[in-house]
Amino acid sequence: MRMMIASDIHGSAKYCRKLLESYEKEKAGRLLLLGDLLYHGPRNDLPEEYEPKQVIEMLNAYRDALFCVRGNCEAEVDQMVFRFPVLAEYALMPLGDRMVFITHGHVFNKEHLPPMKAGDILLHGHTHIPACEACGPYMYMNPGSVSIPKNGTPHSYMMMEGETFTWKTLDGAVFSQYPAGK
Repeated sequence: MRMMIASDIHGSAKYCRKLLESYEKEKAGRLLLLGDLLYHGPRNDLPEEYEPKQVIEMLNAYRDALFCVRGNCEAEVDQMVFRFPVLAEYALMPLGDRMVFITHGHVFNKEHLPPMKAGDILLHGHTHIPACEACGPYMYMNPGSVSIPKNGTPHSYMMMEGETFTWKTLDGAVFSQYPAGK
């Protein structure tokens, strides 16, 4: 199954719309969101078209395709407006012989690792910076941010097909892939 992976919408109707348009173009089976769906938090500027109520409507329309983990900007009250679960702190997904540990990144991250075996993948958002790094015996991956990218990186998401991960801009341009050369 083709899966789209994205993080850090932060209430931007503009970039949520672009993400969902990309989801349709990609013909992905599921959309995995790594948290921070509605609010921008005290460290970020307001994203373009900051309209959390519109984001709620747009994401609720895709509720059957969504799989989400909780970001540091999610609150229990958010679950009252979403028609899909958003409060899981993490999820585990088998990928061949290894496991993908899926989280937002504010609790578990490279500096505070969850239980992982050699070959596993730590997948999180939170930093707003795309990443694919070998960190000793495991891989760290980050799709970047849909609405507030940092360090000059693009508005981005990832696609996962089989064991191949591809990083793309919201316009669909590929800028990285793991394993490389596939």
